[in-house]
Amino acid sequence: MSDETGTPGTPAGSAAQGGGPRPEPLRFFGISWVNHDNGYAARRAGVAVGSLAAAAVSCLILNFAYEGIQIADTGAFVTVLVVAMFAICSALAFRNTWEGFGKRHDPQRQASLRGLLAIGFVGSLLAYFFRSLTEAPGEKLHREEYENAREEYERRSSRRTGDPSKKKRRR
Repeated sequence: MSDETGTPGTPAGSAAQGGGPRPEPLRFFGISWVNHDNGYAARRAGVAVGSLAAAAVSCLILNFAYEGIQIADTGAFVTVLVVAMFAICSALAFRNTWEGFGKRHDPQRQASLRGLLAIGFVGSLLAYFFRSLTEAPGEKLHREEYENAREEYERRSSRRTGDPSKKKRRR
């Protein structure tokens, strides 16, 4: 989210409320990533375990699909093609998700990759698992944006000296 000035991580109107920019909540973490409070460590462990368990279950389901292809006796070419498709899409989804933790993606590019990322969902789950071992997924990006917004707010508010309505006017 951003305010009217386009400052990332700042909800609209928050500067008008006098508090300056506010942190943008992360999925599963809310704003606990700012001070690492409110069960941050437990949430990180939960995200790590949950994403790894979801990836394992997904691999079992993909194994059933592979066995179905084997039973259908479609031939080696189709089998290799399907396995390669899932492997390549998972690798691309992992890379895309991992890069998304460090920089914002272009929404149009993300929309065009939606099908590929859906096929490679195992890669995205593994990226969540590995990132949650060190930090909340996306925390580094959000922290940089939040700190930049705070610094900008401090610079803007420190330039003001007093109440402008109480200034003496020259005649």
